[in-house]
Amino acid sequence: MASIGSAENPLRVAIIGSGPAGFYTVSNFLKKKNLSVEFDMYDRLPTPFGLVRAGVAPDHQKDKTVQRAYDKSAQLPNFRFFGNVEYGRDISLADLRRHYHQVMFSTGAPFDRNLGIPGEDLEGCFSATEFVAWYNGHPDFADRTFDLSQENIAIVGVGNVAMDVARILCKTHDELAVTDIADHALEVLKNSKVRNVYILGRRGPAQAAFTPPEIKELGEFDDADVTVPLSEAKVDEASRTLIQDNKNALKNVEYIGEYANRPFGTKSRLLTIRFLVSPIEVLGEGGKVEGLKVVKNKLVQNEDGSVRPVASDETETIPAGLIFRSVGYKGKPLPGIPYHEDSGTIMNEAGRVIESDGSPVAGLYTAGWIKRGPSGVIGTNKTCAQETVAFMVEDLEAGRINQPEDPTIAGAEELTKNCGKQVISYPEWKKIDDAELAKGESEGRPRVKFTDLAEMVGIAKS
Repeated sequence: MASIGSAENPLRVAIIGSGPAGFYTVSNFLKKKNLSVEFDMYDRLPTPFGLVRAGVAPDHQKDKTVQRAYDKSAQLPNFRFFGNVEYGRDISLADLRRHYHQVMFSTGAPFDRNLGIPGEDLEGCFSATEFVAWYNGHPDFADRTFDLSQENIAIVGVGNVAMDVARILCKTHDELAVTDIADHALEVLKNSKVRNVYILGRRGPAQAAFTPPEIKELGEFDDADVTVPLSEAKVDEASRTLIQDNKNALKNVEYIGEYANRPFGTKSRLLTIRFLVSPIEVLGEGGKVEGLKVVKNKLVQNEDGSVRPVASDETETIPAGLIFRSVGYKGKPLPGIPYHEDSGTIMNEAGRVIESDGSPVAGLYTAGWIKRGPSGVIGTNKTCAQETVAFMVEDLEAGRINQPEDPTIAGAEELTKNCGKQVISYPEWKKIDDAELAKGESEGRPRVKFTDLAEMVGIAKS
């Protein structure tokens, strides 16, 4: 028999998850010119592209253009998409081992970490992920409700997701109406009574996790001012030394300083960015959120030169009828796959899935946030997948792969036919895509998303 990876006997790779890391797995394999690979990509939704579709902010259309590159990969004759198929429910690890030499898990980090403080279970305290998925039209979250009759909203965390949430809350209807924001969210936001939005970070401006483009945008609203308390915008000497060669951190600090000195009060909404404050209790009567108690921090230098926030005795209550936490994310444990509870990732070494004793699991790999944790931007997944693919090729050459009983395209197609779901192919997804784009064009928007699974499946199968 011809060697695995030859044209006569292609390497069969299953990819679980159709976000950036999954598609970059394909594009990195395509660089191996002497290697023949068949790709089958599975996603529990009928739609591909993961967080590019359901996580990238609707007012960041440029960031979504990476879908064009993914689409090119998906159009290749050696690529198949099996949408509306969920790993762990519709197909199992045993199923995948019967049909593939290698399996890549790129399922992301869909769960928010908790704040771990009293009152967090009060009505009106949400994860940022819920809100982001809701306004992006994710089918799982389309029916969620957020009471935007509240005047005050607090966002805990200073990463890019927190910035996205703040922008959506502060923008006018006209600013949002030209995006692909979900219709249900656009309507609720149109009637929003929000007047004050607070972004809260436990460390200083030099340690903020947002990127310069994100913080810059906060100063460009049509009808919302942005401010930072002067005392919290200052950068201590230890932090300034630590970031002296970090261009992004220096730029962040520059924008923060500018906002601290910018006059405000002429617009209907105010976004206040706070630093050196940590939430210690969610306050509320009658089971509903009414405020957030925070403790003020100071930065203390460690022996190695790094700095850490230390709580003072001074506390403050920030009024808030809604609270969104954005303090980190973790992956979902997958059946049969070793999982690290503390990091919220698949147990792995540079992308190779490993057991608790450190031994590699033949044929199993991971990339993206479920591999490395929630860090980086979309493009970071390209190098992340590149690292894993290099080991997949190395393992193939060394014979360290799974030996499937039926490594045929027909076998995998038969598997999905028998999974009890209406499986969506890539050409069928394109019907959904075309319908969304056409509806968007008629309304002067990039697209209008469908949010009902049954409706999407109906369009795909029409």
